[in-house]
Amino acid sequence: MNAMDAQVQAFFDADTSTISYVLFEGGGGECAIVDPVLDYDPRSGRTSTASADRVIAFVRSRGLKLSWLLETHAHADHLSAAPYLRRQLGGTIAIGEGIRAVQGAFKTVFNLEPEFRLDGSQFGHLFAPDEVFHVGRLRMRALHVPGHTPADTAYALESEAGEARLVFVGDTLFMPDVGSARCDFPGGDARALYRSVHRLLALPPQTRLFMCHDYPPDGRAPDWETTVAAQRAKNIHLHDGIDEETFVAMRQRRDVTLAMPALMLPAIQVNIRAGELPPSESNGVCYLKIPVNAL
Repeated sequence: MNAMDAQVQAFFDADTSTISYVLFEGGGGECAIVDPVLDYDPRSGRTSTASADRVIAFVRSRGLKLSWLLETHAHADHLSAAPYLRRQLGGTIAIGEGIRAVQGAFKTVFNLEPEFRLDGSQFGHLFAPDEVFHVGRLRMRALHVPGHTPADTAYALESEAGEARLVFVGDTLFMPDVGSARCDFPGGDARALYRSVHRLLALPPQTRLFMCHDYPPDGRAPDWETTVAAQRAKNIHLHDGIDEETFVAMRQRRDVTLAMPALMLPAIQVNIRAGELPPSESNGVCYLKIPVNAL
């Protein structure tokens, strides 16, 4: 199938400013879901599935078959709905193999159970850098783009000749008027992010880029699609002419001023488990830990 026949449906979650996507073959067939959201109320500790159910309804309405549940990284701002979607629709939960480093860092932070494995085996598949895979007849490539975290992976739809047509960039980039993601989480690296972004910005100018989040300035509605050309011309942190030293200095100054994401502590504990909750304790209840004075 020609990559130009692929279609993308976006789902914006206002509570977490997250955009989830369904990538599918035009005319029906197989699909992939990127960065699905599980609703979570931190005040009550309750989860719900309204956001994920919207995605399920779309997939079923189009008669699509789910092949992949793609995580761009272990998110710090929302819990993943991937296991719920897998139970409803099938598919394989996948992430970049750098998730092992993230698991190692946070096992200590949360003093996780001795049985918790640091090999990424909680996920159905770990992508190697530049690994090619398929969504039905659509050719995809997993691009290792570390910096925000060591596990960040962007997913590129390619032509049969290997030219990128569109990319789900995760948190590697934001919209041009928002800039770039923070790099102060464990394993984050502003220099690595600069190089990862420039790998994406070396793609053809017309390549479509889909963001994982949008935090729009006042007066602009949420948006999540742009192009390589627009990013190179207008990204406030990474437009053409910004060198690595300038970016790193800016990113480091900015990061020390940022508060921790509201859902980081619950989200990371769940997302390094491929979206599964921690094991139930003797009373049948799952608990999420809040480390005190540890971060």
